[in-house]
Amino acid sequence: MTEHVGPRALIVEGGAMRGIFACGVLDHFLETGFDPFDSFWAVSAGTTNLASFLARMPGRNHKVYLDYSCRPPFVTPGRFALGKHLIDLDWLWEISLRELPIDWDTLQAEQRPYFITLTNSASGEAEYHRPALPLLNETLKASSAMPLAYRGGVTLPSGNYVDGGVADAIPVAEAIRRGAKRILVLRSQSAHYRKTPPRIPALVKAMNRKTPALIPPLLARAQRYNATLELIRNPPEGVEIIELCPPDDFAIGRLTREPKALQRAYEQGLAAGEEAVRAWEALNDAGRSPATPCDQSHREPAA
Repeated sequence: MTEHVGPRALIVEGGAMRGIFACGVLDHFLETGFDPFDSFWAVSAGTTNLASFLARMPGRNHKVYLDYSCRPPFVTPGRFALGKHLIDLDWLWEISLRELPIDWDTLQAEQRPYFITLTNSASGEAEYHRPALPLLNETLKASSAMPLAYRGGVTLPSGNYVDGGVADAIPVAEAIRRGAKRILVLRSQSAHYRKTPPRIPALVKAMNRKTPALIPPLLARAQRYNATLELIRNPPEGVEIIELCPPDDFAIGRLTREPKALQRAYEQGLAAGEEAVRAWEALNDAGRSPATPCDQSHREPAA
C-alpha cells in the first residue's frame, strides 16, 4: 500500500559535489529554524544533506564537502583504470561517520517520513525507502552509488541498488502522487540546464552489460529528467512548487574538488536559503511567491 504524506514536502536533488549548494541552503534553514515540512525526499548526495538536516547538524556536510571529499583517496582515476572504484564511497562513509558521526538519536526521533530514492539494479525501477536505523547508513550509500564510478552497487536485504538518480533524479511526481501539495525543490543545476541524451548509446550498453536492467533507465535519463522539469514548472491543479536553483555562474561540476570554489558555492546556497524562506512565507501570506534563484516559483494561478 502506498504511504500517503502531508501536503508540504522538501525534495533535494543529488549531483555529487554540486550538492554543496543544497548543503548551504539547508544550513541556513537550520540556523533560522525554518522547517515547515511534512515529508522529505532526497536522491544521491541530497540524501546525506537531508540526513544532516534532520539530525540538526549544521556545518557537518560542509566539512564533508570541503575536507574529506577533497582528499586524494575519494577520487582516484588510476584506481578506476584498474577496474576498481573511481569514487570510493566506502572510504568516505567510514572516515566521515567515524570523525563526524551523525546524531542518530535525533534522526531516529524524527517522526516525519524521509524517503531515500534508490534504483533497483535488477529491475531498473526507482524505489523510495524509509529504512530503519540499522539500515540507514548503507541505504544512504546506495543512493549515491553511481554506476561504474562505484562498481557493483550496494546490497541491502531487499536487493542490490545504485544511485537513485538513474531512475528518478528529482522525485516530484512521486511526492505529488502520495499527496504533497506544496513542494520546495532544491536543485543542483541552474534554471537553464537541460540534460542531453548519451552521445553514444552503444557505449552505455557496453559499459553496463553486467547490469542490463540499468541500461533502459540510463538511456532514458535525459527524457525523464527534462519531463520532471516541465512538471515542476507546470504543476497539476492544486499543487504549488517552489524551485530553488544555483545561480547561472555556479561553477561546481560533479567532481569539483577545489575548496575555494566549493566554499563560494556553499555561500551561494546560504544566500539562496534566504530567498527560499521568503518565497515560502509569501505563499503563506499572499498566495504568491517572489522570484527565487530559479527565476520564479511555479504554481497554479488562483481560481
